[in-house]
Amino acid sequence: MSVDVTRFALPLERPLSTARGDISVRRGFVVRGTVGDVQGVGEATPLPGWTESYDDCRRALDLVDDLGAALAANVLDDAPAARHAVSLALFDGRARGEGVSLARFLVGDGGDVAETVAVNATVGDERPTETADAVTTAVASGYDCVKLKVGVGPVERDVERVVAAREAAAEVALRVDANGAWTTDEATRFVERVAERGVDLEYVEQPLDAADVAGHASFRERCPFRVAVDETLATSTVDEILARAAADVLVLKPMALGGVDQSLAVAEQAREADVDSVVTTTIDAVVARTGALHVAAALGDPPACGLATGDFLSRDLAADPAPVVDGEMTVPAGPGLAGEAFSALDVDG
Repeated sequence: MSVDVTRFALPLERPLSTARGDISVRRGFVVRGTVGDVQGVGEATPLPGWTESYDDCRRALDLVDDLGAALAANVLDDAPAARHAVSLALFDGRARGEGVSLARFLVGDGGDVAETVAVNATVGDERPTETADAVTTAVASGYDCVKLKVGVGPVERDVERVVAAREAAAEVALRVDANGAWTTDEATRFVERVAERGVDLEYVEQPLDAADVAGHASFRERCPFRVAVDETLATSTVDEILARAAADVLVLKPMALGGVDQSLAVAEQAREADVDSVVTTTIDAVVARTGALHVAAALGDPPACGLATGDFLSRDLAADPAPVVDGEMTVPAGPGLAGEAFSALDVDG
């Protein structure tokens, strides 16, 4: 079983401002490997803070000369982006060999697979007027759900941004994502003032430091909105998060969780604990983004997912087989990820 690894670098249209800093380029690797008599493709796009570093990812992929053997030997357990690429290539190849979509392969014959997945628009840190304009544009494009990045500036400024977003779109579902930037006092002040202004939020994502599971559990008891965790999944076990009742929603990034298979396993754990799952990307290229879409489809009927991130890139590895239309993405019917859509990719080489 041969394995080929090729690097790529994709600049963003403009930097995305988050509480962890600006993201201006996504660098990663395309992994191809033969599975039986077909070839599968995967993607590793590391993002430190969520995954291993770019260099560590490269070193991990250098150890792989057989997709299935690498997973069976657990040699990639400390490199989630690398494991994501290897597992995605393996499952893409297996699904292609069976002539079914990746989502159907992951679920099996008896499970429900969504044909379309609702997605949210994402608005980076902007002034209140610019935030309102971005939300208006998103709603006009068909989105029913918008996530605002918060935590970059003062709490009071973020409150005004949320109020401006609500005034711009009365019916849209609003989420906020602090990327762990707030103290407990800041997070509490934010949700209290937003509630006082009469704005409802679908959930508040990662309000506190990722490692503070107990803090999230305590904050959740007082928060007037649902609480979601994202980065916490990279610092704590799912068992601990669920046992402490630290979240109402788990934000699943297949790239950070080590693959589509591990993402679905986490979602099943969450479902058993009556906790929702939302699938998002780490601003990945089209191969990983399509893989994440299949994960969302395998959940059956997930809440709006954070998969509408292709437009952040100034170019991509290939044409998107699942573009966003009216706030939804249609899941490719396969086989595998998207039939022959990724047979030729625009990589640096």
